[in-house]
Formats: sequence, C-alpha cells, structure tokens
Amino acid sequence: MFGTCAVCLFLPVTSVAKPTPPASPLFPTMSQLPEVAGNPYTAELAAAKKAVALAARLCQRVQQGILQSDVQSKADRTPVTVADYGSQVLVSLVLKKELPSHSYSMVAEEDSKDLRKDGAQEVLEHITSLVNETIANDGSYNMSLSKEDVLAAIDGGKSEGGPSGRHWILDPIDGTKGFIRGDQYAVALGLLDEGKVVLGVLGCPNLPLKSTNKHNGGSSSDQVGSLFFATIGCGAEVEALEGSEPQKISVCSINNPADASFFESYEASHSKRDLTSSIAEKLGVQAPPVRMDSQAKYGALARGDGAIFLRIPHKGYIETVWDHAAGSIIVTEAGGMVKDASGNDLDFSKGRYLDRDRGIIATNKYLMPVVLKAFQDAMKEEQ
Repeated sequence: MFGTCAVCLFLPVTSVAKPTPPASPLFPTMSQLPEVAGNPYTAELAAAKKAVALAARLCQRVQQGILQSDVQSKADRTPVTVADYGSQVLVSLVLKKELPSHSYSMVAEEDSKDLRKDGAQEVLEHITSLVNETIANDGSYNMSLSKEDVLAAIDGGKSEGGPSGRHWILDPIDGTKGFIRGDQYAVALGLLDEGKVVLGVLGCPNLPLKSTNKHNGGSSSDQVGSLFFATIGCGAEVEALEGSEPQKISVCSINNPADASFFESYEASHSKRDLTSSIAEKLGVQAPPVRMDSQAKYGALARGDGAIFLRIPHKGYIETVWDHAAGSIIVTEAGGMVKDASGNDLDFSKGRYLDRDRGIIATNKYLMPVVLKAFQDAMKEEQ
C-alpha cells in the first residue's frame, strides 16, 4: 500500500494505450446471474456493469477515430461529443432492458436540446448509427433504434433526483476534455436509494487494469481498461473492462502525509491549484501532484494508487451529483472517506447539485483528520 503510496506512476498523456474493443457480449443476461448473498442490489449491479461496459465500448471506438465534426459546443462551452450522447442512450437502453420490472428515474448530464436544433441532423444520424452498430456488435439485443428513439433515450435523464425513491445518476463521459485529448475519462453510473448512493460503477477505458503504483503490487502488464464497482456494505472491486475475475480493492494505509501523493484535476480550470499546493505544503507532501481527468481519480485512489484526492472548485462553481456519485461510493467501500470542506459526508439527496461547502476531500481514515485541518486552514488564509 502507500508507505508505499509515495510514488504514483501513470501512462504518459501522449502514450495512452488504446485497447481494441471486444466483439462479444461483455456480460451475461440477468437470467444467467446467480443471486449474491447479502447484496440486495445484485440485479442492479449486474445491469449497471453491463450498461457502463457497453457505453464504454462505443466511447473507445469514437476516441480512436475522433473527427472534428464529432465535437459540438454547449452554451457553457464544454465540448460535447457524439460519444457523450451515445453513451447516455446505451446506458438508458440497457437498464430498461435488464431491469424491465423496476421503476427508476435517471439524473443525467445531457439532454437532446442541441440535437433538435436546425443543422444537427447529421450529428443525430451519426449518434444513431454508432448506437445501433454497438448494439449489433454486442449481440445481446436484437433491435435497432430510430432517431426519435435516441432523442427519447437521451431525454430520459431529465429527472431531478431527490431524497425519495430510486434514481440512477449518470455522467455518460466524465472528463470530456480528457476524452477529446485522448487521455483519461470515465463512464460513471451510480444508484441513489432514498437519498443515499448505494451502488457505483466506473468504466475507465484508458486506465491500466493493474495498480500503477509500483510499491503497491503494480504490474508491468500493458492491459488497459478498468471497471470499478461497489455496492453499499459489500466492498469495492475492479475487473477488466472487457470482463475478468473481479479483484477486491482497498485504499492505501499510509498514515504519514509526508509519504503521500495526491490527485488533482488535469484541467487547471477545474480546481484551484494554488490552494492544493498550499495544502500539500502544510502536510509536508513531497511528491508532485498526479493530474488526471475524470472520476478515474476515484478509482485509482480506491485501489491505493495515491493517498489523497483534493478538489477545490473556483468560486461560483456548483458541483453536480453525477461528478461524484459513482466514484465516492467506490472509495468509501474500499475503506476510504469522502468529505466536504466542513468534514461532512456528501449529500446527494438535494437534486442535481450537491448541497455542500466548497471543496471535496477523499483519502483514507488515517489521513482525513490532518488533511481536513490543512484544507480548512488554507481556506481561512485565502479568505
């Protein structure tokens, strides 16, 4: 683990391996799956893993041959790709197919507004074609979607969530800028039950399957593509994105912050690096930050690749639930802690946005008290 966690080595940004998408179904159907004792969300987990893996397959294909015409610009200037929409369609489809008797809403990032505008027909046709080709290549479902089916599936994610009932929480591509650059991104799916996140799945197509920390049993294996998953009370696991024997994972056990390294967002616009540098200095952290796009950071932290994840958004930014739901439960089920700047658990019951103080910390139980204090001290000094 991280006494052990002092060094974190990741594939260089310019040399992320691109795995060839498999051509066979990734997971069995629900009728082929045994019930897992003690897990009340067995069916939901299996459906979520299948949905995320299939969506990731589409994303891999698009990233490998991304074209300029595949990129649009939303009102907030965040790049949106056809893969973003296609991923959301596939997740919605698989959940409905695999859980036909279950009633859930979905809280998702995208809607079809831009795709319904004049001039968007070519993009919509491209999305529809990609979705249908992915379905056909997988072989699990004998069906073909129309353009209207695609638009309806995208708009199935308009739920506001909240404290009652069950709601899927989806980020179809978390780390869109990383996706466009050819770097890290994740398909992130969580399940909210009566205001609590009870299940999370992260598909990270460009993250090595084995730990990238050489002191944590890291391997020279070049297998790329990780699927992290967890359900409440059952621990966290990882397997190959195309399917393999699941392996239990846990956060590192380091208790001296001087030996730690920490993750932060790759994009400077996503987090206040001056504050994270101040916090690292207060803690005596020696290692440079590991900068990575998306909730892949949560997955890497959960298996001990690093010790601390700090996210301090710029003033005025409000965190969305889909940016943290799946990743946070994977970390907590791996034995870690995820808190806001006041030391409270993240509250996902308030709708599409997190009701919390500014800043998020994820680390192990040994480091949380000292990291939280350094975090709060740095915030006071800034103010």
